[in-house]
Amino acid sequence: MEKIRIQKTTAPKPKCDVSKVGFGTVFSDHMFIMDYEKEKGWFDPRIVPFGPFQISPAATVLHYAPEIFEGMKAYRNPEGKIQLFRPIENVKRMNVSAERMCLPLIDEEIMMEALKELVKVDQDWVPSEPDTSLYIRPFMFGTDEQLGIHTPYHCIFSIITCPVGSYFPEGVNPVKIVIEKDDVRAVKGGTGYVKCGGNYAASLRAGEKASAEGYSQVLWLDGAERKYIEEAGGMNVMFKIDGKVVTPALMGSVLSGITRKSIIQILESWNIPVEERLLSLDELLDSIRTGRLEESWCCGTAAVISPIGELAFDNIKYTINDFKTGSLTKKLYDELTGIQWGKRPDPFGWTVPVI
Repeated sequence: MEKIRIQKTTAPKPKCDVSKVGFGTVFSDHMFIMDYEKEKGWFDPRIVPFGPFQISPAATVLHYAPEIFEGMKAYRNPEGKIQLFRPIENVKRMNVSAERMCLPLIDEEIMMEALKELVKVDQDWVPSEPDTSLYIRPFMFGTDEQLGIHTPYHCIFSIITCPVGSYFPEGVNPVKIVIEKDDVRAVKGGTGYVKCGGNYAASLRAGEKASAEGYSQVLWLDGAERKYIEEAGGMNVMFKIDGKVVTPALMGSVLSGITRKSIIQILESWNIPVEERLLSLDELLDSIRTGRLEESWCCGTAAVISPIGELAFDNIKYTINDFKTGSLTKKLYDELTGIQWGKRPDPFGWTVPVI
């Protein structure tokens, strides 16, 4: 592969107080860019000062949305060193998304090197305060200067980063979620299992409505029967029912979350039963009414784990675990973040050192 060309900024930005900025609003000094042409493949990998792209008003991404992205983090451990958490999983999932959206695949080694090199260049942007990290956003989009629906022949792959604290203002405290009845997020055969912008754009209306009613997120039902639980906002969701952890199965309309996968592996190592299966809304509400639902949480890279304290459906509010963070939820959060920040042993070999 071509060697990554590095052009450092001559005007570094002042570092921010992560506790006082919104999630994903302040960006580090540099970004990675690589170009694609069908005849040449990927070429000119480079790290340059953070700045705008120049694309044509006819660029295919602006009209037909061939676009994908990932979300991951770099963490500073107690010794001051920097590590990534399961980055190869993000690399592999991005290629799954690329295949579905007819975008070019990226060699795994090239993307891994790009991730590490960018974090090294902007290592001073990796915060060290408790519960902070450097959020990493790889993304790809088509840039063909041609109207008409077709597979993109020209693309840009880029990575940007930003220092972040807690995703939710509530921190690791229970949130309120409303079950969405009208809009749907995805259907089998669609793009629900990939990370593409269209999935999230389609969720905005329901999210705005939920926010206006005082809820942090929506809980999506399946798009065909409006019967089965799928995801919570942009995150996976889990429920502890009768001592077992139940999470919606991956059947083509639910994102294969890396945090989800990690939690399942941790639970299995603790000999806690996990069921990946269809979970109907009726079963979920019945488990709340009968007291069999012990605790529940959302999970994803940005928030890690977010306890659910209240579910609302049809103007009825259901309180979960007295609106308190459950003991298993807290134990999972402590274990997962402990591994991510290097405060606890990593028996799974998930962390990848950068510096």
